[in-house]
Amino acid sequence: MLKARSIADALRSRSRLTPTVPALLGPADLHKGDARQIEGDVAVWNWADTGARVKRIACGLCSLGIEMEDRVAILSSTRLEWVFANFGVLSAGAAVTAIYPNSDDESCRFILQDSGARVLMAENARQAERIARMAKDLPDLKVIVLFDFEAFARPEGAENLKILSLDELEAQGRAYGEAHPEAYDERVDAITPQNLSTLIYTSGTTGKPKGVELIHDNWLYIGESVFELRLLDARDLQFLWLPLSHVFGSMLCVLVAYNGVTTAVDGRIDKIVENLARFKPTFMSAVPRIFEKVYNNIVKTVHKGGKLAERAFHFARAVGREVSACRREGKPLSIKLAIQYALADKLVFSRIRKNFGGSVRFFISGSAPINRDIIEFFDVAGLLILEGYGLTESTAASVFNRLDDHRFGTVGPAMPNTQIRIGSDGEIFLKSRGIMRGYHNNPEATEAALCDGWFATGDIGELDEQGHLTITDRKKDLIKTSGGKYVAPQRLEAALQGICPYIAQILIHGERRNFCTALITLDEKEITSWAREQGMGELDMAALAKHPQVQALIQQSIDLLNQSLARFETIKKFAILPEPFTEARGELTASLKVKRKAVEAHYREILDAFYDGSLAKE
Repeated sequence: MLKARSIADALRSRSRLTPTVPALLGPADLHKGDARQIEGDVAVWNWADTGARVKRIACGLCSLGIEMEDRVAILSSTRLEWVFANFGVLSAGAAVTAIYPNSDDESCRFILQDSGARVLMAENARQAERIARMAKDLPDLKVIVLFDFEAFARPEGAENLKILSLDELEAQGRAYGEAHPEAYDERVDAITPQNLSTLIYTSGTTGKPKGVELIHDNWLYIGESVFELRLLDARDLQFLWLPLSHVFGSMLCVLVAYNGVTTAVDGRIDKIVENLARFKPTFMSAVPRIFEKVYNNIVKTVHKGGKLAERAFHFARAVGREVSACRREGKPLSIKLAIQYALADKLVFSRIRKNFGGSVRFFISGSAPINRDIIEFFDVAGLLILEGYGLTESTAASVFNRLDDHRFGTVGPAMPNTQIRIGSDGEIFLKSRGIMRGYHNNPEATEAALCDGWFATGDIGELDEQGHLTITDRKKDLIKTSGGKYVAPQRLEAALQGICPYIAQILIHGERRNFCTALITLDEKEITSWAREQGMGELDMAALAKHPQVQALIQQSIDLLNQSLARFETIKKFAILPEPFTEARGELTASLKVKRKAVEAHYREILDAFYDGSLAKE
């Protein structure tokens, strides 16, 4: 196990221990100008190259006067420059302040003000210009560094802002390192496990974002725990596309340094399929919606293939379920089942695996609940999804299913050296070295969340006899009907999305009502494709939302879900909205989580109408 006092120390050690081993990969078409090596359509940086570039960025920041624990903000989509910048900031002893690239101006202003960021690393001129326009409100901000440099008109009030390209910052860093040859190592050596490393602002579903202070030891704990689980080895290759501004993505980035995992980076969602074929990863992390979309596309393809394709698919799925059950129970396969599975694999499962590059050992799912049926389907196809659980305040990973100890429907047992306690009301409490230092500039919130080292998660859950945790809902999101029954809306929402490929977003409503209802938005790609098949291709989204056939289509999925629910949980009425929930209207957080109160307030008339004179019973 790598011994380190900080993530900066871990990266420096890694670059010296395995200098020629590939560290980071990217699409060659994006990085021909700055990659040290091009292999076909892949740009490659080994650990020596990575360490050298990180050193230049760190020294460049030192040349700008950045001191220990100063905040440096990064406002960019996921790309290799984000990774280099992140490690460069940490190696300068500073702390990364992560900002979602789709954050609105007010959120950016608040985060930059509250964090006191002195430098902003922006993806491009568009991002830099909108921050420069608020320069008069940001007295601490002195420098903007652009990943993609392009000149832009400097807004009034931003005359004193220094504007650099990343190349210029690195050039300054090279000169600074040559003039001060001991400076880099001295700065890295000065970083302690207790120094601030990362400031990530929570999504703010119930109010203003809170800045979560994560120290180097929080990240070291994650690195050590993953190493202890023996989850990864030198043969693994990660494909990283998740937002690095989110704690989930940041954790995956840290694994690069601590565990020495080769990682391909490209955040372009429309390029995921292409990149899976390009990089052939052995593992990838995603949110449940990605797996749901893949599953729904597979089912649609099968239906289009005719009765023969459907028969092969249903045969393979039935055989696969038997095989999966045998594996989980530790039973050997019978000769008959082994032969059937080989046939099912040739006809169906091998083709599905090929779509993911053909080398995947497992997936990691996090950030939200995933439908159990989806996990079981992927498992029978030989693509194991390991679900985990954690929060920004617990450095992302607190609970995780293992390769040799996974239980579908749970988020797994606790990570090594993590304790779980369930409160009298079902709330989950966590204790570990991964728990945050506190909320930035917010002692009241810190005191409310932390008590004797225990963090109150606000999530509701249950532990089984083997220590596997099941998340049932958010404490504040639980619905209490007028009949006194509690309903977990997230569970129902996840289940319905798993059933129906035409649904994009769902909000289950029923607080203090006598039955549950739903607001639904449609997946534009899926529903328009379906509409064309039905001869309704000329209709726009607003017209489709009102169309009786679409209403009937959604009702079928709701009826199917209702069959598995207790009577008081069933969805009695629903409305299909003509447009999706948006961040611009305050209905979504920066990480695209639904702000329930905001949505309910916006659609109050529709919700109230569900219950006017209704005779529906629980």
